[in-house]
Amino acid sequence: MGARARALHWTHQLLTADAANTHALATRAHLLVEQGQPEAALADLARLVQLVPQQATAWFNLGFLQESLGRLDEATRSLARATELDPAMDRAWYGLGLCHIRLAQWDEAVSALQRGTELQPLSPHAWYQLARVHLERGRTAEAQRVLTHLRGFEPKVADQLERETGLLAAGT
Repeated sequence: MGARARALHWTHQLLTADAANTHALATRAHLLVEQGQPEAALADLARLVQLVPQQATAWFNLGFLQESLGRLDEATRSLARATELDPAMDRAWYGLGLCHIRLAQWDEAVSALQRGTELQPLSPHAWYQLARVHLERGRTAEAQRVLTHLRGFEPKVADQLERETGLLAAGT
């Protein structure tokens, strides 16, 4: 108890001495989110991407927070920037897919989620969302193929998807 408060105090001190301390900005943003101050964290992350515009992780963290706050257009731009800077960042592709889902941009969601599954083939989250998008688009056969694939390595998530949607894996 109190360790986070002390850490927050010291990051404030570091940033008072050097406002361009990128490590302190990233750390303070993380601590501010943990303490329920996402708007203040957002300001730190926005400053961070100004200081290190070529750092994919900074853009990802900004986009992740923007998405969680419902700032979907901003989040989409930030996460897309992260994928431009680091095309192998699977979590940025997944986050981008989630933004597109929330914006009902189905083609873009499929594209982002498929890229995420290529990069991280055993992560069930992107596969799960991909099946949901296929169902939303009325492409049941594609959703069933995804479910069958998911069942092969993550049966609990496949069971959840079946329960929530009534979808059955191909061949069942």
